[in-house]
Amino acid sequence: MEWMWAENTGPVIVVCAVMAAVICAAAALFFYREKNRIYRMACKMMDELLDDKAVTPSGLKEGEAAVLSGKAERIQEKLRAEIGQAAGEKEQVKSLISNMSHQLKTPLANIMMYEEILSADGKGGKSLSEEERKHFLDKMHVQSEKVNWILNSLFKMVKLEENAIVFEAGPGLIRKTLLDAVNLVYEKAQKKQIEIGTEYFPDCLLYHNPKWTTEVFANILENAVKYTPEYGKITIGMRRMEMYTEIWIRDTGRGIDKGELNSIFKRFYRSPDVENVEGSGIGLYLGKLILEKEKGYMNVASVKGEGSCFSVFLQNCRN
Repeated sequence: MEWMWAENTGPVIVVCAVMAAVICAAAALFFYREKNRIYRMACKMMDELLDDKAVTPSGLKEGEAAVLSGKAERIQEKLRAEIGQAAGEKEQVKSLISNMSHQLKTPLANIMMYEEILSADGKGGKSLSEEERKHFLDKMHVQSEKVNWILNSLFKMVKLEENAIVFEAGPGLIRKTLLDAVNLVYEKAQKKQIEIGTEYFPDCLLYHNPKWTTEVFANILENAVKYTPEYGKITIGMRRMEMYTEIWIRDTGRGIDKGELNSIFKRFYRSPDVENVEGSGIGLYLGKLILEKEKGYMNVASVKGEGSCFSVFLQNCRN
């Protein structure tokens, strides 16, 4: 009986071994083909990525191919976003260079013209009087200062945009900051006999950087002087609130068209109404950048032909 069982098991073992070998071979072939399919699919997806074509989905919800396809799609989305960002930055640089050349063109041309007039003094023509010579030298100085202001403003603007400046702000008394700004424009206001007055204005601690915030107020005041006719008035006031303090600057100038109120804080924006008035379109944009660094903000209300009111909001500090 034992002999017969042992004799019959031989063929069974052989059959099992053959079947196992066949199964292993089939499994190996399956895995080989599957890996080969995934490899071909991966190559195809990489080619699509390199050619910036839409990655063909694998059509599977799970498995290695589905994982590869999903990752390839995310890589492509990221690459396209970075390419789009790079293209946008390139356009910004082009726009910046174009606007810089436009802003500098007029004062540089004026400087060259005055230099030619002074160089030709007495050479085969009428000699300039001492008064005339001083007049042209003063004009050259004014244009040189304008070039210097534009370049400095552009430098500050770019550095602030790129967060390349260590910007420190803290509690500081606001009255001196505002007074420094008024002093910068007082002479220009006097020449036009424009009155600069204040309403209720207690000194208080506000979160700001005095040097940079002086520039914000000076830019607003300079625009107010520039666009307010002779014998006009500029009024400065304050309104205390729970979290912020509003410092407002109101003028009796030409005002701003309602449709332009959202555009005046954009970089290099110049209203068609003031194309013939000297300006760069940098000041308000620079002021907006500075206030953002101080966790503050600025807005404007205006009536065409009646004047404008710019409001700067700075965070309160505990006294």
